[in-house]
Amino acid sequence: MKAVTSRQNYLRNGAIVALPVLLGVLAINARPFAAMPPLSTPTAVFERVQFADVIEATQPAVVQIAVTKVGGQFAQRGRPDAQSGNRAFEEFMRRFGGRPFKGMPRSGRAEPVQGVGSGFLIDADGYIVTNNHVIDGATDITVTLQDGREMAAVQVGIDAQTDLALLKVEGENLPYVAFGDSDRTRVGDWVVAIGSPFGFGGSVTAGIVSARGRDIRSGPYDDYLQIDAPINSGNSGGPIIDANGQVVGVNTAIYSPNGGNIGIGFAIPSAEAERVVSQLKNNGAVTRGRLGVQIQSITDDVAAALGLPDSQGALVAEVVPEGAAARAGIRAGDVIRRYAGAAIEEPRDLSKAVARTEPGSRTALEVFRNSRTEQLVATIDKHTEVAAFAPAKRSDKATEDALGLGLALGSLSQESRRKMRLDEDVEGALVLGIKAGGVAESGGIRPGDVIVQIDQVEIADAAAAEQALANAKQEKRPSIVLIRRGDEQFFTTMKVV
Repeated sequence: MKAVTSRQNYLRNGAIVALPVLLGVLAINARPFAAMPPLSTPTAVFERVQFADVIEATQPAVVQIAVTKVGGQFAQRGRPDAQSGNRAFEEFMRRFGGRPFKGMPRSGRAEPVQGVGSGFLIDADGYIVTNNHVIDGATDITVTLQDGREMAAVQVGIDAQTDLALLKVEGENLPYVAFGDSDRTRVGDWVVAIGSPFGFGGSVTAGIVSARGRDIRSGPYDDYLQIDAPINSGNSGGPIIDANGQVVGVNTAIYSPNGGNIGIGFAIPSAEAERVVSQLKNNGAVTRGRLGVQIQSITDDVAAALGLPDSQGALVAEVVPEGAAARAGIRAGDVIRRYAGAAIEEPRDLSKAVARTEPGSRTALEVFRNSRTEQLVATIDKHTEVAAFAPAKRSDKATEDALGLGLALGSLSQESRRKMRLDEDVEGALVLGIKAGGVAESGGIRPGDVIVQIDQVEIADAAAAEQALANAKQEKRPSIVLIRRGDEQFFTTMKVV
């Protein structure tokens, strides 16, 4: 599988751990344990599931993928856990594409490295779906079918954002499986994972769908199915198959403190995979829409400061100049509540909706601004890059106080602009210092930040910032503050009461 922050291909100490796999019937037909309350329906029985027929029909379409790359490790994908800075979580997330070749480089020379992953045929023409991280950087790709046939595969297209790749082989009488509808998959549904864990081709494990819509912060479009079927290194790119024999997910990641299965795996839903694969097949690449905003989640404090009735929506922290949002009149501080008629509950709802919009389309948006709802229309651009939000981290530095908020402010000089690489048009108050335990620190502000807006009013310098904060303190209300940090902007709140 794969690590959210670093995709590594390795075999941990060559250890094989036996795991019990349930392939038959699970039923409750006896009296309850003494410590348990009786079931509301005493005769309740779990649905009987027999996987043998499903496996017999689908296993031939699942392939083992062996890849060769010259020099170093296989390419990695992912980003830091920007939302929480939880490095421990990142360390436990693993994406596995295979295992290193026994002849690892011993010198500075580039030498061949091999990895093993999984994939599955989706039609008789030889198209194979797998993970991008399985084949990323590969110079040779060999596919082995269940019947023992080996075929050279060529790369048709990749999509790093969803970690999907499409390959093609030439052959006759090729077995294949069909995509199912993951939108109809329910928590508790039985599923089967087929793949090549640790190179053991044709391995089958079973479990249930544990959760839907998981965001593991591996990218802007996270919407994973969580699976408890045992999944290990080499399962990457293999299918998750439902009781109807259809693919409802593509294995891509596990949560693991030791590199092995602990029953928490993640799969790309078939609804997303089928959409991406169709574009890769027809165009060799995926085209997405782009609104041109940097967005963030809305906390209860931010909602209160903005006068929102709840914390739903995507808060616009920055607008890309001359982008679709800028042309539509969207401003920093706006909260996008609806997009193309659909409610936006959190930022990734907007990211996914915009990505699926055809570039050039005129799309209606509902934004909350200055305690009012406004209707705007944006002509969506073609996606070229992903805007990432990097929220504030805590600072332990203690300095002089200002307004009793634990905040020392100064003006932006040419020297400070040069050191922080700020454009000439960036105006605001420079944060010189933060007092540990103060109001500013609790808001996530740190030295080197630039306060560019307070309570949705532009800030020209330190004096303007101090006056705005003094007004909020006198009125005993929290302030919403727009912070510039490097190339990023984000909102936070300061409880100045």
